[in-house]
Amino acid sequence: MPCFDMPLEELKKYTGSSPKPADFDEYWARAIAEMESIYAPAELVPYDYPAKFADCYDMYFTGVGGARIHCKVIIPKNITKPVPCVCAYHGYSGDIGDWAWHLSWAAEGCVYAGLDCRGQGGLSEDVGGVEGNTLTGHIIRGLEDPNPDALLFRSIYLDCVQMIRYMMDMDCVDETKVYTEGGSQGGALSIAAAALEPRVAKVSAYVPFLSDFKRVWDMDLPTKAYRELRDYFRWRDPLHEHEEEIFNKLGYIDVQNHAPNIRGKVFMATALMDQTCPVSTQFAAYNKMTCEKKMVIYPDFNHCMPPGYLDAAFRFLREE
Repeated sequence: MPCFDMPLEELKKYTGSSPKPADFDEYWARAIAEMESIYAPAELVPYDYPAKFADCYDMYFTGVGGARIHCKVIIPKNITKPVPCVCAYHGYSGDIGDWAWHLSWAAEGCVYAGLDCRGQGGLSEDVGGVEGNTLTGHIIRGLEDPNPDALLFRSIYLDCVQMIRYMMDMDCVDETKVYTEGGSQGGALSIAAAALEPRVAKVSAYVPFLSDFKRVWDMDLPTKAYRELRDYFRWRDPLHEHEEEIFNKLGYIDVQNHAPNIRGKVFMATALMDQTCPVSTQFAAYNKMTCEKKMVIYPDFNHCMPPGYLDAAFRFLREE
Protein backbone atom coordinates (compact mmCIF):
# COMPACT_ATOMS: atom_id res chain seq x y z
CA MET A 1 0.00 0.00 0.00
CA PRO A 2 1.55 3.37 -1.01
CA CYS A 3 2.31 5.79 1.77
CA PHE A 4 4.49 8.87 2.16
CA ASP A 5 3.46 9.45 5.79
CA MET A 6 3.34 6.89 8.61
CA PRO A 7 2.53 3.23 7.95
CA LEU A 8 -1.19 2.58 8.13
CA GLU A 9 -1.01 0.68 11.42
CA GLU A 10 0.75 3.66 13.03
CA LEU A 11 -1.77 6.07 11.52
CA LYS A 12 -4.57 4.15 13.20
CA LYS A 13 -2.96 4.85 16.59
CA TYR A 14 -1.66 8.39 16.06
CA THR A 15 -3.34 11.09 18.17
CA GLY A 16 -1.49 14.24 17.18
CA SER A 17 1.55 16.39 17.95
CA SER A 18 0.08 19.86 18.41
CA PRO A 19 -0.75 21.11 21.90
CA LYS A 20 -4.19 21.72 23.34
CA PRO A 21 -4.40 24.99 25.32
CA ALA A 22 -5.12 24.49 29.01
CA ASP A 23 -8.15 26.80 28.83
CA PHE A 24 -9.53 25.31 25.58
CA ASP A 25 -12.99 24.51 26.99
CA GLU A 26 -13.30 27.90 28.72
CA TYR A 27 -12.17 29.68 25.56
CA TRP A 28 -14.93 28.11 23.48
CA ALA A 29 -17.59 28.43 26.18
CA ARG A 30 -16.83 32.16 26.21
CA ALA A 31 -16.96 32.26 22.41
CA ILE A 32 -20.36 30.54 22.24
CA ALA A 33 -21.66 32.92 24.91
CA GLU A 34 -20.53 35.88 22.79
CA MET A 35 -22.28 34.42 19.76
CA GLU A 36 -25.48 33.91 21.72
CA SER A 37 -25.36 37.48 23.04
CA ILE A 38 -25.58 38.95 19.51
CA TYR A 39 -28.05 36.39 18.17
CA ALA A 40 -30.80 38.15 16.19
CA PRO A 41 -33.27 36.97 13.53
CA ALA A 42 -31.76 36.11 10.17
CA GLU A 43 -32.98 37.68 6.93
CA LEU A 44 -34.30 35.34 4.24
CA VAL A 45 -34.38 36.91 0.77
CA PRO A 46 -36.09 34.90 -1.99
CA TYR A 47 -33.79 34.15 -4.91
CA ASP A 48 -35.32 33.82 -8.36
CA TYR A 49 -34.22 30.37 -9.50
CA PRO A 50 -36.14 28.08 -11.87
CA ALA A 51 -36.24 24.98 -9.65
CA LYS A 52 -39.70 23.41 -9.84
CA PHE A 53 -39.43 21.44 -6.59
CA ALA A 54 -37.69 23.92 -4.24
CA ASP A 55 -37.56 27.53 -3.12
CA CYS A 56 -34.16 29.23 -2.95
CA TYR A 57 -33.14 31.97 -0.52
CA ASP A 58 -30.17 34.14 0.28
CA MET A 59 -29.90 34.15 4.08
CA TYR A 60 -28.03 36.90 5.90
CA PHE A 61 -27.23 37.18 9.59
CA THR A 62 -24.91 39.19 11.81
CA GLY A 63 -21.96 37.20 13.12
CA VAL A 64 -19.52 38.03 15.90
CA GLY A 65 -17.70 41.29 15.36
CA GLY A 66 -20.66 42.66 13.42
CA ALA A 67 -19.86 40.85 10.16
CA ARG A 68 -22.72 40.29 7.70
CA ILE A 69 -22.69 36.58 6.84
CA HIS A 70 -24.26 35.05 3.74
CA CYS A 71 -25.67 31.56 3.25
CA LYS A 72 -27.63 29.81 0.53
CA VAL A 73 -30.77 28.07 1.75
CA ILE A 74 -32.90 25.68 -0.31
CA ILE A 75 -36.26 24.46 0.98
CA PRO A 76 -38.35 21.78 -0.77
CA LYS A 77 -41.83 22.86 -1.80
CA ASN A 78 -44.94 21.42 -0.15
CA ILE A 79 -43.30 20.30 3.12
CA THR A 80 -45.96 18.86 5.42
CA LYS A 81 -43.74 17.97 8.40
CA PRO A 82 -40.24 18.85 9.68
CA VAL A 83 -37.50 17.30 7.53
CA PRO A 84 -33.73 16.75 7.82
CA CYS A 85 -31.32 19.58 7.06
CA VAL A 86 -27.82 19.42 5.57
CA CYS A 87 -25.48 22.25 6.60
CA ALA A 88 -22.57 22.47 4.18
CA TYR A 89 -19.18 24.20 4.18
CA HIS A 90 -16.76 24.84 1.31
CA GLY A 91 -13.04 24.50 0.65
CA TYR A 92 -10.40 27.06 1.60
CA SER A 93 -10.65 30.45 -0.15
CA GLY A 94 -13.73 29.51 -2.20
CA ASP A 95 -17.47 29.91 -1.74
CA ILE A 96 -20.42 27.57 -1.34
CA GLY A 97 -20.92 27.23 -5.10
CA ASP A 98 -23.82 27.44 -7.54
CA TRP A 99 -27.40 26.67 -6.57
CA ALA A 100 -27.51 23.75 -9.00
CA TRP A 101 -24.82 21.89 -7.05
CA HIS A 102 -27.09 21.60 -4.04
CA LEU A 103 -30.56 20.97 -5.42
CA SER A 104 -30.24 17.20 -5.02
CA TRP A 105 -30.84 17.59 -1.29
CA ALA A 106 -34.14 19.39 -1.89
CA ALA A 107 -35.10 16.74 -4.45
CA GLU A 108 -34.59 14.19 -1.67
CA GLY A 109 -36.89 16.21 0.60
CA CYS A 110 -34.18 17.78 2.77
CA VAL A 111 -33.54 21.41 3.58
CA TYR A 112 -30.07 22.60 2.57
CA ALA A 113 -27.96 25.46 3.97
CA GLY A 114 -24.50 26.42 2.70
CA LEU A 115 -22.23 29.01 4.31
CA ASP A 116 -19.92 31.46 2.56
CA CYS A 117 -16.92 31.76 4.89
CA ARG A 118 -16.21 35.35 5.84
CA GLY A 119 -13.40 36.96 3.89
CA GLN A 120 -13.14 34.22 1.27
CA GLY A 121 -14.66 33.88 -2.19
CA GLY A 122 -18.33 34.38 -1.35
CA LEU A 123 -20.56 37.19 -0.13
CA SER A 124 -19.84 37.06 3.61
CA GLU A 125 -18.15 40.09 5.12
CA ASP A 126 -14.71 40.20 6.78
CA VAL A 127 -14.69 43.13 9.19
CA GLY A 128 -10.91 42.94 9.82
CA GLY A 129 -9.55 44.92 12.74
CA VAL A 130 -6.52 42.82 13.70
CA GLU A 131 -2.80 43.49 13.78
CA GLY A 132 -0.46 41.73 11.37
CA ASN A 133 -1.10 40.02 8.04
CA THR A 134 -4.38 40.67 6.23
CA LEU A 135 -3.27 40.07 2.63
CA THR A 136 -3.61 36.28 2.73
CA GLY A 137 -3.63 33.62 5.41
CA HIS A 138 -6.75 33.02 7.46
CA ILE A 139 -4.96 30.47 9.67
CA ILE A 140 -2.53 33.11 10.91
CA ARG A 141 -5.04 35.97 11.12
CA GLY A 142 -4.99 37.13 14.73
CA LEU A 143 -1.77 35.43 15.83
CA GLU A 144 -0.16 38.86 16.34
CA ASP A 145 -2.90 39.94 18.69
CA PRO A 146 -2.24 39.16 22.38
CA ASN A 147 -5.92 38.25 22.72
CA PRO A 148 -6.51 34.76 21.25
CA ASP A 149 -10.13 35.77 20.59
CA ALA A 150 -8.75 37.64 17.56
CA LEU A 151 -8.11 34.40 15.64
CA LEU A 152 -10.15 34.64 12.46
CA PHE A 153 -11.09 30.97 12.46
CA ARG A 154 -12.71 31.48 15.86
CA SER A 155 -15.18 33.76 14.11
CA ILE A 156 -15.58 31.39 11.16
CA TYR A 157 -16.31 28.44 13.47
CA LEU A 158 -18.92 30.53 15.28
CA ASP A 159 -20.52 31.48 11.94
CA CYS A 160 -20.82 27.76 11.19
CA VAL A 161 -22.56 27.12 14.50
CA GLN A 162 -24.81 30.14 14.09
CA MET A 163 -26.03 28.89 10.69
CA ILE A 164 -26.83 25.51 12.24
CA ARG A 165 -28.88 27.14 14.98
CA TYR A 166 -30.85 29.25 12.51
CA MET A 167 -31.71 26.10 10.60
CA MET A 168 -32.66 24.23 13.77
CA ASP A 169 -35.05 27.07 14.62
CA MET A 170 -36.95 26.76 11.31
CA ASP A 171 -40.39 25.15 11.55
CA CYS A 172 -39.66 23.06 8.45
CA VAL A 173 -36.51 21.50 9.94
CA ASP A 174 -36.36 18.50 12.27
CA GLU A 175 -33.74 19.72 14.76
CA THR A 176 -32.86 16.12 15.66
CA LYS A 177 -31.78 15.48 12.05
CA VAL A 178 -29.37 18.30 11.27
CA TYR A 179 -26.15 17.18 9.57
CA THR A 180 -22.86 18.83 8.57
CA GLU A 181 -20.82 18.02 5.48
CA GLY A 182 -17.82 19.24 3.50
CA GLY A 183 -14.30 18.54 2.33
CA SER A 184 -10.87 20.03 3.10
CA GLN A 185 -11.69 23.31 4.89
CA GLY A 186 -15.33 22.25 4.65
CA GLY A 187 -14.47 18.97 6.35
CA ALA A 188 -12.72 20.81 9.16
CA LEU A 189 -15.68 23.16 9.59
CA SER A 190 -18.09 20.21 9.61
CA ILE A 191 -16.10 18.66 12.46
CA ALA A 192 -15.66 21.87 14.46
CA ALA A 193 -19.29 22.93 14.07
CA ALA A 194 -20.58 19.54 15.21
CA ALA A 195 -18.27 19.68 18.23
CA LEU A 196 -19.44 23.18 19.19
CA GLU A 197 -23.12 22.32 18.55
CA PRO A 198 -23.37 18.75 19.87
CA ARG A 199 -27.01 18.40 18.73
CA VAL A 200 -25.69 17.81 15.19
CA ALA A 201 -26.71 14.24 14.43
CA LYS A 202 -24.29 13.33 11.63
CA VAL A 203 -21.01 14.59 10.17
CA SER A 204 -19.69 13.80 6.70
CA ALA A 205 -16.11 15.04 6.19
CA TYR A 206 -13.43 14.17 3.67
CA VAL A 207 -9.70 15.02 3.72
CA PRO A 208 -10.19 17.62 6.49
CA PHE A 209 -7.95 20.67 6.81
CA LEU A 210 -6.96 22.59 9.99
CA SER A 211 -5.71 19.67 12.04
CA ASP A 212 -2.42 19.06 13.91
CA PHE A 213 -0.50 22.15 12.75
CA LYS A 214 2.72 21.06 14.47
CA ARG A 215 2.72 17.78 12.54
CA VAL A 216 2.42 19.70 9.27
CA TRP A 217 5.42 21.78 10.30
CA ASP A 218 7.51 18.81 11.42
CA MET A 219 6.86 17.06 8.09
CA ASP A 220 8.12 20.16 6.23
CA LEU A 221 4.75 20.46 4.48
CA PRO A 222 3.68 24.04 5.22
CA THR A 223 2.98 24.43 1.51
CA LYS A 224 -0.19 24.86 -0.53
CA ALA A 225 -3.03 25.34 2.00
CA TYR A 226 -0.61 25.54 4.96
CA ARG A 227 1.93 27.82 3.28
CA GLU A 228 0.99 30.72 5.55
CA LEU A 229 2.55 28.91 8.53
CA ARG A 230 5.95 29.14 6.83
CA ASP A 231 5.25 32.70 5.74
CA TYR A 232 4.39 33.66 9.31
CA PHE A 233 7.64 32.38 10.77
CA ARG A 234 9.67 33.97 7.97
CA TRP A 235 8.00 37.36 8.37
CA ARG A 236 7.26 37.56 12.07
CA ASP A 237 9.38 35.03 13.98
CA PRO A 238 12.43 34.09 11.86
CA LEU A 239 14.37 32.73 14.87
CA HIS A 240 11.35 30.73 16.13
CA GLU A 241 11.60 32.43 19.51
CA HIS A 242 7.81 32.19 19.90
CA GLU A 243 7.22 28.82 18.24
CA GLU A 244 5.73 27.15 21.32
CA GLU A 245 3.41 30.08 21.92
CA ILE A 246 2.28 30.11 18.28
CA PHE A 247 1.41 26.42 18.11
CA ASN A 248 -0.34 26.62 21.47
CA LYS A 249 -2.50 29.49 20.23
CA LEU A 250 -3.30 27.60 17.03
CA GLY A 251 -4.52 24.81 19.30
CA TYR A 252 -7.77 26.73 19.84
CA ILE A 253 -8.73 26.22 16.19
CA ASP A 254 -7.12 22.78 15.73
CA VAL A 255 -9.93 20.39 14.84
CA GLN A 256 -8.20 17.45 16.54
CA ASN A 257 -8.85 19.29 19.82
CA HIS A 258 -12.53 19.71 18.90
CA ALA A 259 -13.03 16.14 17.70
CA PRO A 260 -13.67 14.51 21.12
CA ASN A 261 -16.70 16.78 21.66
CA ILE A 262 -18.71 15.42 18.72
CA ARG A 263 -21.77 13.46 19.83
CA GLY A 264 -23.30 12.56 16.47
CA LYS A 265 -22.21 9.88 14.00
CA VAL A 266 -19.21 10.58 11.77
CA PHE A 267 -18.41 9.36 8.27
CA MET A 268 -14.94 10.42 7.13
CA ALA A 269 -12.76 9.79 4.08
CA THR A 270 -8.99 10.17 3.88
CA ALA A 271 -6.37 9.70 1.16
CA LEU A 272 -3.01 8.13 1.99
CA MET A 273 -1.12 10.21 -0.57
CA ASP A 274 -2.48 13.55 0.64
CA GLN A 275 0.40 16.00 0.83
CA THR A 276 -1.82 19.08 1.14
CA CYS A 277 -3.44 18.02 4.41
CA PRO A 278 -1.14 15.17 5.50
CA VAL A 279 -3.01 11.98 6.26
CA SER A 280 -1.54 11.72 9.77
CA THR A 281 -3.15 15.06 10.66
CA GLN A 282 -6.51 13.70 9.56
CA PHE A 283 -6.06 10.53 11.60
CA ALA A 284 -5.15 12.69 14.60
CA ALA A 285 -8.66 14.14 14.54
CA TYR A 286 -10.41 10.87 13.71
CA ASN A 287 -8.62 8.88 16.41
CA LYS A 288 -9.69 11.40 19.07
CA MET A 289 -13.37 11.03 18.23
CA THR A 290 -15.26 9.02 20.84
CA CYS A 291 -18.57 8.96 18.94
CA GLU A 292 -19.84 6.32 16.54
CA LYS A 293 -17.62 6.69 13.48
CA LYS A 294 -16.43 5.16 10.23
CA MET A 295 -13.50 6.01 7.97
CA VAL A 296 -12.96 4.99 4.35
CA ILE A 297 -9.33 5.02 3.18
CA TYR A 298 -8.26 5.73 -0.41
CA PRO A 299 -4.68 4.41 -0.86
CA ASP A 300 -3.80 6.00 -4.21
CA PHE A 301 -5.28 9.49 -3.91
CA ASN A 302 -3.98 12.91 -2.92
CA HIS A 303 -6.05 15.87 -1.72
CA CYS A 304 -9.33 15.58 -3.64
CA MET A 305 -12.88 14.34 -3.48
CA PRO A 306 -12.29 10.59 -3.90
CA PRO A 307 -14.44 8.68 -6.40
CA GLY A 308 -17.53 7.15 -4.85
CA TYR A 309 -17.32 9.32 -1.75
CA LEU A 310 -20.33 11.53 -2.51
CA ASP A 311 -22.57 8.51 -3.10
CA ALA A 312 -21.36 6.86 0.11
CA ALA A 313 -21.84 10.10 2.06
CA PHE A 314 -25.34 10.49 0.62
CA ARG A 315 -26.26 7.01 1.81
CA PHE A 316 -24.78 7.74 5.25
CA LEU A 317 -26.67 11.02 5.69
CA ARG A 318 -29.98 9.61 4.46
CA GLU A 319 -30.00 6.29 6.32
CA GLU A 320 -32.30 6.39 9.33
